[in-house]
Amino acid sequence: MSMAVIGIFASDKGPGDPERASLMSQTGTLFARRGAQLLCLWENGGGPLPLMTAAKTAGGAVSVLADADVALPPTLSGVPVRVLPERAARHALFAEEAEVLVALPGSLASTSALFGSWASRQGRAKPMVMLNRHRAFEVVKGFAGDVLSHSVAGYDRNVQFADSVEDLWNKVSWVLEQKR
Repeated sequence: MSMAVIGIFASDKGPGDPERASLMSQTGTLFARRGAQLLCLWENGGGPLPLMTAAKTAGGAVSVLADADVALPPTLSGVPVRVLPERAARHALFAEEAEVLVALPGSLASTSALFGSWASRQGRAKPMVMLNRHRAFEVVKGFAGDVLSHSVAGYDRNVQFADSVEDLWNKVSWVLEQKR
């Protein structure tokens, strides 16, 4: 799998897992070393800075879809940025371009962006893999089993949960192989 576009949702703002920055750095480094191209959102003045910095440092390809208030820090100079002021259009383009959606433990904002992008597909399910570290997505996992299993065809192939960064990569790779 070379240069697959992986849309990653992560946030280091707000309350939550104190390991978030470390998980983002590990994920950015591992995915970059495996040849993935990372697509990230930069909204409301922020984005997954540790993830993008680690991926860029590891020689990976990173691009950003942003709102009109984007101001990337100097550590991300050279990262391609496309501005789409309207949130719904930004999330729809994000979901269209990413081959798989990946969610890391983060804030409610990153989870909301994940589901905004996923829902923009209007019945054309995009595979998503969530890092369920410290049960961060346990409620979503329950929802997937109780609701999605009855309403989304192939949900068991399209909605995956991982327990570690390495497992996250394995599940993303598996999902991408299923698509090909």
